[in-house]
Amino acid sequence: MEISEKAPAKLNLSLDTPFRHQDGEHEWQMVMTAIDLADYVHLKTISNTKKIVVLTNTGFLPCDHRNLAYQAARKLQSLYHINEGVVIKIDKNIPVAAGMGGGSSDAAAVLRALNKAWKLELTHAQLATIGLEIDSDVPFCIYSEPALVTGKGEIVTPIGDLPPFWIVIAKPKASVSTPSILRQIDYASLKHQNVPGIVAAIQKNDYDAMIATMGNSLEPITAKRYPDILRIKNKMLQFGADAAQMSGSGPTVFGISQKQSRAQHIYNSLCGFCNEVYLVHPYSLVSSKK
Repeated sequence: MEISEKAPAKLNLSLDTPFRHQDGEHEWQMVMTAIDLADYVHLKTISNTKKIVVLTNTGFLPCDHRNLAYQAARKLQSLYHINEGVVIKIDKNIPVAAGMGGGSSDAAAVLRALNKAWKLELTHAQLATIGLEIDSDVPFCIYSEPALVTGKGEIVTPIGDLPPFWIVIAKPKASVSTPSILRQIDYASLKHQNVPGIVAAIQKNDYDAMIATMGNSLEPITAKRYPDILRIKNKMLQFGADAAQMSGSGPTVFGISQKQSRAQHIYNSLCGFCNEVYLVHPYSLVSSKK
């Protein structure tokens, strides 16, 4: 069987971590959205073998057990005693190590596709629980719709459509290691975010309240090491973005605008400061299937 899945990138409209669990894992409170910048994952199941093969259109990604898509296939295969193998081809468009969940979205796409191919009939919540064992962003990427994400990343609560706006994304040259950023969190001095406030704003379709409550508690930590983050953020605001901030653990920065003309101006202006710039919309897998 052959199946293709869209694997959208994600952005954090709000990111907070209230505390660290005794096992060292972080508790999260995040509001996330998928965007229409995406990888595409093509799978073909193979009979008479349990071999997993990963192919990509870039030399930046490992194609062995280090690849999250490989891990997703192996985990489902092992959990449900599947005697088929699979060839996974990833057409990569999402920047790597950018705080946009590219690897996690690829893994989520594999879980969704193999759930169909192997007729496992798992719910999104069940796939999210499995996905958490791969990476904390995989559960959200299973859903890929605007959501409140809590727990260790496995509790995904859809919150409805976002107010309409455009997004300009800029990725600095630096690649950020998420574990290295998380190790630097000092909970005594961490600035926490108004996550309930942004959820309420989105559910009321209140764009002004949404941008007023956006924020990322990790931004000061990453920006201290990578000053380009604040440089790009300030440029976005200077060029007219209604709000701008870092996504995830960085280094990607995004700005938003209700007006397409202003978003286009921000995009054009940033192209002179950054090699990787994108103009996109929020995206929802659920809405795309309606």
